[in-house]
Amino acid sequence: MKPRNWAVVVGMALALLLAAGCGGGERQQSRADFHVGLVFDVGGLGDKSFNDLAYQGLLRARDERGVSFEYFEPTQSSDREAALRLYAQGDADLIIGVGFLFTDDINGVADDFPEKQFICVDYSWNEGREIPPNVVGLKFREEEGSFLVGALAAMVSETGTIGFIGGMDIPLIHKFQAGYQAGARHINSEMRVLINYAGVTGAAFKNPAKGKELALAQYEQGADIIFHASGSTGLGVFEAARAKERLAIGVDADQSAEAPGYVLTSMIKRVDRAVYDEVARALEGRFESGVRVFGLKEEGVDYVRDASNRQWVTAEREARLSAIAEQIAAGEIEVPAE
Repeated sequence: MKPRNWAVVVGMALALLLAAGCGGGERQQSRADFHVGLVFDVGGLGDKSFNDLAYQGLLRARDERGVSFEYFEPTQSSDREAALRLYAQGDADLIIGVGFLFTDDINGVADDFPEKQFICVDYSWNEGREIPPNVVGLKFREEEGSFLVGALAAMVSETGTIGFIGGMDIPLIHKFQAGYQAGARHINSEMRVLINYAGVTGAAFKNPAKGKELALAQYEQGADIIFHASGSTGLGVFEAARAKERLAIGVDADQSAEAPGYVLTSMIKRVDRAVYDEVARALEGRFESGVRVFGLKEEGVDYVRDASNRQWVTAEREARLSAIAEQIAAGEIEVPAE
C-alpha cells in the first residue's frame, strides 16, 4: 500500500482534520493492524538525507512487517505540533517526529495522549530530564562518525585546508563540526579548517543557494574538501564541488550520487535502521520508553567506502580508519562533541 502525504492538510484543512479526529474514511480503508504517523523535519521528503532515511526505515517496516503509515511535511513550526496531534487523535498506534525540533512538541502531545506511543529522532535530552513514559528518544554520536571523515579528509587533502558547512547554528550541528575538526587534526595537527553556518533558523537546512555560496567561498580560500551537515542546503555544496572540481563529503546517507566523482565519502547516520528497529519493537509489544544512543560501538554511525570512492579510500587508509574506529568504540580516543 502506498503511504499518503498529508501535507495538503495545512492551514484550514489541518484544523478541520484535527477537529474531526480520525481524519476521514480513506485513512481507515488503508489502515493495517499497526499504523504509524510520521512527521518530517525541515526539508521534508526528498532531502536525500535525514528525512529520507526515516522514510526508508518505515518502508522497510511496511514491506517486512506489514505496518501501514502516512506522513506529513511541515511548512512552518506550528505545523509540527498540529500534525502530531492529528495522528494522536486518529488511528495511529505510533507517532514519529524526525528532528530535535520535535522534542518539546512530542513531550507535550505524549502527555496528552498517554495511550499512544511516540518516537523522536535526535531527541534533545540532557541528563536528569524526565522523559514521558510513552516516548522513545533516538540519539546519535554524530561526532564519532564525523571524526572518521575528518581523518580521511586530512589524509587526502593536498592543500592543508578543508572546510565545514553547517545548517542551523545549534549544538546538534556543532557535534559534526567538533568531531570533524578533531579527526582532521588527529592526522595533521596543523590542518586548517574553515567553518561556516547557513543560518540560525530551521530554514538554514533548506537553502541550497546559500550552501553553494558558502562552499564556493571556502574553495576560493584554499579548501579542497568540504564536509556539510546542512540538510538540503548541502545540495548547493555539491554544486560548488562540481563547479570547482574539488571534493565534498556528504552526511546522514550515502550522497555520492549527488556529484559523482566529487564526493570523497559520506558520514552515515543509521536513522533508517534505528526507526525500523523501534517500529518493530512497538509492533511486537516491546515498546520501552527511554533514550537510545547510537555511536560507532552500536554501529549507529559510519562512513561510506565502496567502488565509488576507492581511489581515495585506499586499503591502507581504510585500515588506518578502522583502527581509529576501534579505538573510539573502546574509549581509547575521546571525541569532543562541542
